[in-house]
Amino acid sequence: MALGKLFIGLKVRELRVASQQTQSQFAKRIGISTSYLNQIENNQRPVSAAVLLQLADKFNLDISELSRGETDRLLSALSEALADPIFESFSPSLQELKLISQNAPALAHALVLAHQAYRRKSEQLASLDHDRENAPGLGATPYEEVRDFFHFVDNYVHALDILAETLATGLYGAGFDRRSALVRHLEKQFGVSVAFAETNDGPLRHYDRDRKVLTLNRLSANPTQVFQLAHQVSQLHAAREIEEIVQRANFRTDEARDICRIGLHNYFAGALVMPYGEFLSAAQKLRHDIELLSARFEASLEQVCHRLSTLQRPGSKGVPIFFARIDRAGNITKRHSATKLQFARFGAACPLWNAHRAFEVPQGIIRQLAETPDGVRYLCLATQTFKGTGGFAATRTGYVLAFGCEVSYADQFVYADDLAIGERSRFEPIGISCRLCERGNCPSRAVPPIRGRLQVDPDIRETIPYRLA
Repeated sequence: MALGKLFIGLKVRELRVASQQTQSQFAKRIGISTSYLNQIENNQRPVSAAVLLQLADKFNLDISELSRGETDRLLSALSEALADPIFESFSPSLQELKLISQNAPALAHALVLAHQAYRRKSEQLASLDHDRENAPGLGATPYEEVRDFFHFVDNYVHALDILAETLATGLYGAGFDRRSALVRHLEKQFGVSVAFAETNDGPLRHYDRDRKVLTLNRLSANPTQVFQLAHQVSQLHAAREIEEIVQRANFRTDEARDICRIGLHNYFAGALVMPYGEFLSAAQKLRHDIELLSARFEASLEQVCHRLSTLQRPGSKGVPIFFARIDRAGNITKRHSATKLQFARFGAACPLWNAHRAFEVPQGIIRQLAETPDGVRYLCLATQTFKGTGGFAATRTGYVLAFGCEVSYADQFVYADDLAIGERSRFEPIGISCRLCERGNCPSRAVPPIRGRLQVDPDIRETIPYRLA
């Protein structure tokens, strides 16, 4: 795997500190001089292929993780922050940004958080009419804080994934009736009985701790019932492990800790219904056909797409994909990307992205070959889905699930079989968002980019009333 020059001084230093060795001891173990190790740890020299192999052999370093992951996501967030006009007089090169992300990630995170606070403050001040004293707090909301927690752990929580997979072993037997298996497990292991209620406006799940009775909404879809059963198992089986993770995350508020606990229990539930090894094998065999995976694991399409985005286990990774859930207003209510495509934190997504067109298609999966301004090409897939209980009077909320991969992985997806992936002309230009995209000739542009000057000619009127200088 061609990784190019790797400056991974922070990672090497962490390995050495974790092994409780001095630079001299560590350098001797991997067969290099102490001075060379010192230069590596300070990102003054890249690691050689020989050193990488020694690190992999002696310290179980997963080389495949070095080409993407935390640094790529942090680099994307840092680049977006520095694209703001307030930093107009600063133009760090890509190499400088990479060095900051690799060598001083805490500083990069601090700058990203500061910029987010600035953006929230600007938006709040702009929306105030006269009563400035009633302005809400300017810090990250608890929801945003938890969202960023999952984003920067690559949407993969190793301890919970292993715990869920271990529990799932033998739980379902030879069949795939997950609902019955989970009901039996709750009754046998925890003395919890499961009841059902029929109501259009009732909760999906209600647990009476005193009576040890779990009540599910019978009108909800089977995948929803299975997932809620698995969530209850998580609360009874994985509470201690989840609490340890929450405490280590150092959230600022009790609300963020509560939201994160729910998110981690949901993560465990997904891993219990779709155990890592079994799900990864099925995804590869079925070539990521989400409808077949849904039927195979008694899971909804959204649960399947979300689980595909978590296949980031060191040494056994799945295809890096992006995944997002979008509502009709264009809000991205779920998002994760293990690819170079990172979703904008502010503003709407690119209107040329096929995710928006999926609301016009009642059924099926729509496909798009797309290219971002950095030249990276993607297979983009989108489908509409609905949430809600049964019945004519029930409220059903529509969403679009958007997922995909870099085109180099497209042959592993059944959806790419008849697409002309080798013809560059078939790829549509898309961006992250209008405010970050510098394409000068896009007729779908909603707002000018925040960087760059505009040229306005009163004698010429094109699709948009300005040109980018």
